[in-house]
Amino acid sequence: MAKPIIFTVDDDPDVLQAIARDLRRHYGEHYRVMRASSGAAALEALRQITLRQDPVALLLVDQRMPEMSGVELLEQAVRLAPDAKRALLTAYSDTDAAIRAINEVSLDYYLLKPWDPPEEKLYPVVDDLLADWQAHFHPPFAGIRVVGDRWNPHSHEIKDFLARNQIPYRWLDVERSEEARTLAGCVVEAKLPLVLFPEGEPLRQPSTTELAGRIGLQTTATKPFYDLVIVGGGPAGLAAAVYGASEGLHTVLIEREAPGGQAGTSSRIENYLGFPVGLSGSDLARRAVSQARRFGVEILTPQSVQALRTDNDYRLLTLSDGSEISTQAVILALGVSWRRLDTPGLEQFTGAGVYYGAAQTEALACEGEDVYLIGGANSAGQAAMNFAKYARSVTMLVRGDSLTKSMSQYLIEQIATMPNIKVQTHTSVIEAKGGTQLEALVLQNAVTGATETVPAQSLFIFIGAIPHTDWLEDLVQRDARGYILTGPDLQTANISPHQVWPRDRPPFLLETSLPGLFAVGDVRHGSIKRVASGVGEGSICVQFVHQYLGAVR
Repeated sequence: MAKPIIFTVDDDPDVLQAIARDLRRHYGEHYRVMRASSGAAALEALRQITLRQDPVALLLVDQRMPEMSGVELLEQAVRLAPDAKRALLTAYSDTDAAIRAINEVSLDYYLLKPWDPPEEKLYPVVDDLLADWQAHFHPPFAGIRVVGDRWNPHSHEIKDFLARNQIPYRWLDVERSEEARTLAGCVVEAKLPLVLFPEGEPLRQPSTTELAGRIGLQTTATKPFYDLVIVGGGPAGLAAAVYGASEGLHTVLIEREAPGGQAGTSSRIENYLGFPVGLSGSDLARRAVSQARRFGVEILTPQSVQALRTDNDYRLLTLSDGSEISTQAVILALGVSWRRLDTPGLEQFTGAGVYYGAAQTEALACEGEDVYLIGGANSAGQAAMNFAKYARSVTMLVRGDSLTKSMSQYLIEQIATMPNIKVQTHTSVIEAKGGTQLEALVLQNAVTGATETVPAQSLFIFIGAIPHTDWLEDLVQRDARGYILTGPDLQTANISPHQVWPRDRPPFLLETSLPGLFAVGDVRHGSIKRVASGVGEGSICVQFVHQYLGAVR
């Protein structure tokens, strides 16, 4: 933390120099002494200090200044440095103003000019003020601060990006926080969300790529060629990265959002081997990323692959920033995305009350509210248990007649013990209503056809999964739903004329219809949608990569 600041203001240059000199001589070891020659200059400096979150211990201000008196300055300064002790430098004739200021701006003390000798007239007073300030001082959060509006989709995107990338930050809502409004007022042309850093200029409405650059995430590759490129950073991709790099392959992993994938957003995974009390998806992702980096894996995020082409035995990938990297082996661990519903109103409020997936960044904001979830599988159940810690009530909207067809028994039993979780079966959302944010949901019972409108501020959706593989249409064989065919499944598929298998060997177990291109995890046809199976596929796939590379080199 930076040294606390003693800030002195006086329009007389000689007086200002003298008081600053005396303060530095006595307090310079532990405090930073700053000075300004006018009220306007002081306020501008305080705005910059507030943005940097440097603590201000004492404001020592001259009363008689043109344009703005000391008391008038303190009236405005108190909003920027509310915890600072406040003292006036006054002439004998100004003592009445100083006494009034004690009530008007909670003045802590006033000092008469001249203060010579300072050992008798200045330092004892300042010592007492600083000791009192230190006794009540709480160091500010020293990391990233995000100032925004809860119902702004861009604010949600920034919060979610930081949280999923394991970057600590402090959220300040302009609707609820006076500090947030003060900070926004300190930035010229402030646009929300506003991201403030301990050092450097703030970012106004940044893209995730711009934000990644400021927080030190790697978005560009350091080499033009790698032994192994992994596309996707979920459990399958991270497992492949760990095993590939640990076995000597120069490996790069490309992730479009944040390492961990869908599993990384899970509030609790309780059936993963080796963790008897469970662990969160973010903990699993953090451990896996740390492990991968220890073996030398490059992780590019946020970054995505826009195209893939072949050149004999080389595979060339074009990234979203226009750069290109080449390799002889690629593992696709693309995962899947939540299926978007076309229910009227949902798209309008996405990010402003409607969220796809767990959106753990919104859990604390839901304290005391009634939360609704759509879905009946494990991901919905885990989210319901998490939100129940904060929300007044959690209602799970399930189209089927029970949870037993799609949810693990341990989760069903846990949900049954939670008094503030309600499972509403045979129910769908047919409309979302509101102004600038979600305000109500229209629910319909599939058995009776009856509808009801319920007030709602937060809806979380866990319905279905869609693989985003259209960009691979001319390269690999996929099933009717877009999942990638691998290994034995290729032999039963109708290979199109331009995709004849070009090798005299059968495809490896996890190999696609393009030799050297493998698929693992949820994006693969026939995969089991579990974290453990994804980790297993990513791990064993590296064995086939070695066999493939051994044959082409």
